[in-house]
Amino acid sequence: MKYHFIINPVAGKQDSSKVLVPEIKRAAAACGIAETDLTIQLTNRPAHAHFLALEAVSAAAEQDEEIRIYAAGGDGTFNEVLTGAMNYKKAAVGLLPYGSGNDFLRSFGTREEFCDIEDQLRGGVKEIDMIKTQRGYAADICSAGLDAKVAYGIPKFRRIPFCGGGMAYKLSIVEVLLGKRATRLHINIDGNEFERSAILVAVCNGRYYGGGFLAAPESQLDDGVLDVMVVNEISLAKIAKVLPIYQAGKHFANGEIVPELENIVEYYPAKSVHIRPVDENQEVIVNVDGECGPDKELSAEIVPLSARLILPKKVYDKQM
Repeated sequence: MKYHFIINPVAGKQDSSKVLVPEIKRAAAACGIAETDLTIQLTNRPAHAHFLALEAVSAAAEQDEEIRIYAAGGDGTFNEVLTGAMNYKKAAVGLLPYGSGNDFLRSFGTREEFCDIEDQLRGGVKEIDMIKTQRGYAADICSAGLDAKVAYGIPKFRRIPFCGGGMAYKLSIVEVLLGKRATRLHINIDGNEFERSAILVAVCNGRYYGGGFLAAPESQLDDGVLDVMVVNEISLAKIAKVLPIYQAGKHFANGEIVPELENIVEYYPAKSVHIRPVDENQEVIVNVDGECGPDKELSAEIVPLSARLILPKKVYDKQM
């Protein structure tokens, strides 16, 4: 078996490669992995992790070898590697959380558990569903609306001197809340069509996104179902009350929206979802696993058990 590490040195607050490279080599030696079976590469441009993963699985396919690829960075790096490797059935992908968000792993365990490289190398493989969208594949959560607007607005505030990630996030929230918050949307869920004036629609395969928002607290990554949360238009005062509840995942329990929010949040299990503004001249900001941008629609379809995920041994043992 081959072991391949792809490190994004600009993920997070500092270059993790200086610590990771020697630690990976040490952990590999402790696990009895030969140097010839170990590869470590650093990314140097956007989408480079996807390209490196494609190269790695192509080489493994030529030799009909199993390969484990570990993405060291944030959720964006992980998505690039996972989508690059998912079409080779003898490839599995792990996540070393050295980015600023790392929401995906929260569906399984803690950052500390996933940072244990020896445990990662000894880990087990779990098949997971993926979401196919018009903007590519996603493993975690796609959305349209207020949450995507906030994420999309953060980079411009980071360009302000002395405005770090936390402050940029807060300023983006303020800008979005003071602007037009809701959009009249046409929503199609498994052929069931309706319209809503919605603040956001989250299409969930995983549970967490947006830096720790627990959008779908009971979502399973291997059940062949998307959990769709629609948050309807409400006043600014109500947003201040509802947002912390939504962030903590307390809007949903035992397969249903909690009674006190049933007129605000709607839940739909789905195989496919299509969302577009009723006004054909309007766009929405769309989020696909943290990558955000304006679009005419969000189209999402579950692709059951289409990717292979490496879980650290302790995490894997708890799952089984």
